[in-house]
Amino acid sequence: MRLRKKHFAIPELKENPKVDFEAKENKGHWQEIFNNKSDIYLEIGSGKGGFISQMAENNKDINFVGIDFETNALVYAGRKLKDLEVENARLLPINAEKLSEIFDNEISKIYINFCNPWPKNRQHKRRLTHPRFLEIYKKILKKDSIIQLKTDDLDFFNDSLKYFEDSGFEKLEVDYDKKIEGEDYIVTEYESKWRERNIPIKFAKFKF
Repeated sequence: MRLRKKHFAIPELKENPKVDFEAKENKGHWQEIFNNKSDIYLEIGSGKGGFISQMAENNKDINFVGIDFETNALVYAGRKLKDLEVENARLLPINAEKLSEIFDNEISKIYINFCNPWPKNRQHKRRLTHPRFLEIYKKILKKDSIIQLKTDDLDFFNDSLKYFEDSGFEKLEVDYDKKIEGEDYIVTEYESKWRERNIPIKFAKFKF
């Protein structure tokens, strides 16, 4: 569902030091941007920032970048990061199709959490796990990097497993009913909603 347009969103994001509108200039230099040599983890579809803000706060030894083209939501993610005063996180208001213009084999892990499943056949190319996107991710990932996927949608999940296999990714883990476990397991807003409805959370991990 598209959020009602918020006229304050883009001006506020442009004033937020955690948000970068000129990210293309950083391609190949992201460790310099973060001023360290730590790994960089990418969340595709950060929404209101519940996941990336908690991950950045809990893992100060890792750098995090979140992207989302929906600025109406991203403005709230920007507020979270600014309030936490974390130095290891940035937000980019871009579409995933632009990722290869922003990064050059600099990403160690990608998170795809509860993205739009685009259920109709004519929409499948818009899925963030579709092979055309997986080929983009290959251009930004380091060797032996990880992609993690979480979703509530069974058909999308099964199709995604095939997408990853056909694109040459190694399957590390597949779970059709993922339990909340581990200190670094962050329950997103969408995940909380599905769990309250007793809908199993599907989880998969792949290596490039």
